[in-house]
Amino acid sequence: MSERRSGPMMRHGQGMTVEKPKDFKKAFKRLLSYLKPWKNKMILVTLAAILSTLFNVISPKLLGDATSSIFDSFTSGRSIDFDFISRILFLLIGLYILSSLFSYIQQYIMAGIAQRTVAQLRKEVNEKLSRLPLRYFDQHSHGDLLSRAVNDIDNINTSLQQALTQIINSVISIIGIIIMMLVISPLLTLVVLVTIPLSLMVARFITKFSQRHFVKQQEELGTINGHIEEMFTGHQVVKAFGHEKKSISEFDEINDRLYQSSWKAQFISGLMMPLMGFVGNLGFIIVSISGGLLVLNGSIRVGDVQAFIQYTQQISQPLAQAAGIANMIQVAIASAERVFTLLDEEEEIQEKDTSVKTDSLKGHVSFEHVKFGYEPNQLIINDVSLEVKEGQTVAIVGPTGAGKTTIVNLLMRFYELNQGSIKIDGVNLTDMSKEQVRSLYAMVLQDTWLFNGTIRENIAYGNEGATDKDIENAAKNAYADDFIRTLPDGYETVLGEDATNLSQGQRQLLTIARAIIAKPKILLLDEATSSVDTRTEMKIQKAMTELLEGRTSFVIAHRLSTIRDADLILVMKDGDIIEKGSHEELLSLDGFYADLYNSQFSQNESAS
Repeated sequence: MSERRSGPMMRHGQGMTVEKPKDFKKAFKRLLSYLKPWKNKMILVTLAAILSTLFNVISPKLLGDATSSIFDSFTSGRSIDFDFISRILFLLIGLYILSSLFSYIQQYIMAGIAQRTVAQLRKEVNEKLSRLPLRYFDQHSHGDLLSRAVNDIDNINTSLQQALTQIINSVISIIGIIIMMLVISPLLTLVVLVTIPLSLMVARFITKFSQRHFVKQQEELGTINGHIEEMFTGHQVVKAFGHEKKSISEFDEINDRLYQSSWKAQFISGLMMPLMGFVGNLGFIIVSISGGLLVLNGSIRVGDVQAFIQYTQQISQPLAQAAGIANMIQVAIASAERVFTLLDEEEEIQEKDTSVKTDSLKGHVSFEHVKFGYEPNQLIINDVSLEVKEGQTVAIVGPTGAGKTTIVNLLMRFYELNQGSIKIDGVNLTDMSKEQVRSLYAMVLQDTWLFNGTIRENIAYGNEGATDKDIENAAKNAYADDFIRTLPDGYETVLGEDATNLSQGQRQLLTIARAIIAKPKILLLDEATSSVDTRTEMKIQKAMTELLEGRTSFVIAHRLSTIRDADLILVMKDGDIIEKGSHEELLSLDGFYADLYNSQFSQNESAS
């Protein structure tokens, strides 16, 4: 299918880097809109987070009260109030249990929300892909589409599951801890709050330097994944040309770059916790000294200083989390933006079936001054007019890029014409819905496509109402029945990636059987026998002669020996039909077709 155009192949795959969002606020609001159906559950998540955090925040204060009680007992010479200590102990156990319970409830509900939200996004993306015009797939690489449908949605899932709960917990924890600190001592709280901006500055500084190395790491990871995929997919070619050493050398070079960027990224990001711990310890020292002085002058109890020290250590964790969450959210919003860009793409117009009765159409095809280009100002089909009678077999030949496959694409209405019209029995294709048009055809392409299912299911794909007998008859007509029955599970053999040892030719026979069972009005064959041996090809041609009896067909072929019996042969070059006629008529013209045929014939003679 030489005329189909596609974007550049993406080698990075899963290692693709996520850019910063172009419009953070807009994408963030839109992502939040997906959480609206779960508004009540989000309120429950927030309440569970508040209660879970509240119980954790209260605990240091209670422990401080117990410490103060014991300290007061020693300083005053009184016996320790074990009843008070016991009550606090049981209260703390109860609080920790409740905190764990509410934390579990929060995670359980949030997991459900995240998975349902992502499931909705996946559904929308999948449905969107089915509604996009073929032109969109020509202009975007498959790697990019897979990245949006898989990697970007996984990023969103991770952020919803982790970042959202962490940010709720972090915010509530920081607020709760600051309130408890203010209750104990406003002065010591002021001392701690001075260290918070310092911690944030450290986090921002480290993130700024580590981010570029993480970006480089992802790029090199994508490169090495692409290299490995290429080398192992084409390992036979690599071995055949003796490029093993070159392949290893390239791998070592990429691997070394990945090592350099990875250790720098990990080393610099690894400095964050020690540096923030250092800042936290500075606060710890200041609180300890200041608290000790306040205890000595009777302004604060010793237990409250203990509680305050615990709060000082506790507040550093949500601050560190907040720094990591900010980066995670940025990645998620960038991914969401890419997904939303896909969802906002212009769709193929969904048409309703018209009043045209397709059952009554026979297969008389006419092209009237057809002009077409994948790009508006670059015509591929210049001005084609053609009349194909019902039941005729039309072969289309010509050099690569002549417009052969484009003719087939236009017949299927995969693209709309720039000018002119294509009619079937006088009915313009545009007067029918795309579904009606495509129901008239069956296609067999050069590149075989079989889905993960049994051989029986793959053949029946062309006709959902086919019986087992219909399926087996179609396989016999395609000369596939013999090899199918040699397989251990016969027609129930499951096909999939590396599931069987079917050759490319055998796979091609199955797609031909699929076309046969569809019983189309018009058959489109694009190099349909290119992957089978000459003997099998002759058998298929014989079966096709019976199959095509009374049925219009268009055959694209490079091997001209296979289309000598065609009713009409179209010779295309640079988007024009430069010659047309039967095999004998075209040879008698002694033109382009004759040169093409004689060159192939002479090559076959010399080869034999």
